[in-house]
Amino acid sequence: MAKKKYYVVWDGIETGIFDSWEKCKSVTKNYPQAKYKSFMTLEMAKEAYSKSYYDFAGKKIFETSLSKEDLLKIGNPILDSISVDAACSGNPGIMEYRGVHTKTKEQLFIMGPFENGTNNVGEFLALVHGLALLKKNGINLPIYSDSRNAISWVKQKVCRTNLHKDESNQKLFELITRAENWLKSNSYQNEILKWETKAWGEIPADFGRKQ
Repeated sequence: MAKKKYYVVWDGIETGIFDSWEKCKSVTKNYPQAKYKSFMTLEMAKEAYSKSYYDFAGKKIFETSLSKEDLLKIGNPILDSISVDAACSGNPGIMEYRGVHTKTKEQLFIMGPFENGTNNVGEFLALVHGLALLKKNGINLPIYSDSRNAISWVKQKVCRTNLHKDESNQKLFELITRAENWLKSNSYQNEILKWETKAWGEIPADFGRKQ
């Protein structure tokens, strides 16, 4: 069953918010340069209608499919925090990872590209890199990751990857060993938190390469 959408018409035979494509089409089809866009929720449609069409035209707008009850349970992210993420072209493939300040998106570190890596390995290394950086600077901020695997591996202090080691990724495995050793020889107070993508959209450290 198709999800219901709401259609905002800023410029058409009639303007307003319509709850079906048929109604939207009837007021825009024969109208020169009609301006309209669909939204998943009535709340987002109302917000969009109160603003300019050009605030939304051609832009990817995040809209959650979660209920208000679910969103209340999840709450909001802690903005004064660090967010980490990895990107990998292929699996395995060329991998890199980085960390940013969650609120400002200021990039704090970036590593790679590394040959013959995986996204999970990158997420693991990004978390450990972030923890080490925060400890070095005496900063007790939480750190977000959208990878349950990486969070679990960090808590277990071991990178449980099935990635095959060869000459092309030798440097990557050296970093994995360093990260595991750091976890085993260091303690930290920083909370490691799961980024709730379905509620908040892509993690701020995302490389923006998803299709």
